Amino acid sequence: MTELDDIDRAILAELRRDARASMTALAEAVHISRAGAHARIKRLTDAGVITGYSVRTDPVLLGHHASAYIMLAIEQATWQAVQARLRAIPEVEHMALVGGDFDVILLVRANDARDLRRIVLEDIQSIPSIRSTRTTLIFEDHSRD
Repeated sequence: MTELDDIDRAILAELRRDARASMTALAEAVHISRAGAHARIKRLTDAGVITGYSVRTDPVLLGHHASAYIMLAIEQATWQAVQARLRAIPEVEHMALVGGDFDVILLVRANDARDLRRIVLEDIQSIPSIRSTRTTLIFEDHSRD
């Protein structure tokens, strides 16, 4: 496991804020040399701490006017098969295997309420090993910027 120091954490915070920042800007922000920043990012990437870069988008501006967290109770021995089926549903933005009353939590983005209904009732509940679902609508989203 890679030990992170304060500079590593500062680099990660800057990258979360702007993953497109130049190496020079990143080095200046955390008060190290450009070569030092480059070496640290390579080390963090090689160690698997940095797994990639992405773009954050506004779901409503993308046409997703209905979002929900959907909790699933599944037959636990079937997790791998359920996971594969859920990955095939394009509207599933995030999935997590969890402990507690439910086994899986999904973040689903749909075009509208009718589309969300279709996803839950036809796509998700048609998976044989899903015992039950509970849907919680999202009224507002806020990411940690």
